[in-house]
Amino acid sequence: MNMFKIVAVPMHKEGRKFVATFAVVTVLLTALWAPLFWPGLAVTIWCYYFFRDPVRIVPKQPSLVMSPADGIVSLIEEVVPPSELGLGDAPLIRVSVFMNVFNCHVNRAPITGVVRHIAYHHGKFLNASLDKASIHNERNGLTIEAADGTRIGVVQIAGLVARRIVCFVREGDRCGVGERFGLIRFGSRLDVFLPAGVKPRVSVGQIAIAGETILADLSNPSQMMPGTPI
Repeated sequence: MNMFKIVAVPMHKEGRKFVATFAVVTVLLTALWAPLFWPGLAVTIWCYYFFRDPVRIVPKQPSLVMSPADGIVSLIEEVVPPSELGLGDAPLIRVSVFMNVFNCHVNRAPITGVVRHIAYHHGKFLNASLDKASIHNERNGLTIEAADGTRIGVVQIAGLVARRIVCFVREGDRCGVGERFGLIRFGSRLDVFLPAGVKPRVSVGQIAIAGETILADLSNPSQMMPGTPI
């Protein structure tokens, strides 16, 4: 791992107090016993790396639904969306992107539109890669409506280590595709609910990059990559 590439990437402001805390603890531990400087430095650099906020090249085609998170596509299933999203009670395709503690955790809007609903729910902190995490874990759901009325549901789900979901937008705000709308600290998952009839263009196990990986194309609902399970 190239250390220069890590420290050269901008850090999101949400991480400043955490990096500062790790740095102070490292100084104190070093004063107690000099060899502790190295593990302390390693953890401080990791914390900086966790809160990195790299520049992304976001496609501007209005019909594309982009990944809201870095990570691995862990689930693609047809399920009834959470009622708080206001997407109805009919099953929709849900694409889940699981973020481990080494992924960038800044979340980006999957489409351009207006935030119609935001609903936060307290819950457990089960492993976010599990299907039941969508129901039992702490989560924050957003519904974004495009100019043509198409609505996409996005749910931030806390994980086994995550203990804080941060949302930067409010109901009524307009956000552009790829713009930052939130962050989850230390391991988590993002669920995206596609409109009825829209098929995903990703497969389970595929690596996703926030703002750059195309999850679906609204202009071609039947398009789906070969081998994609639903």
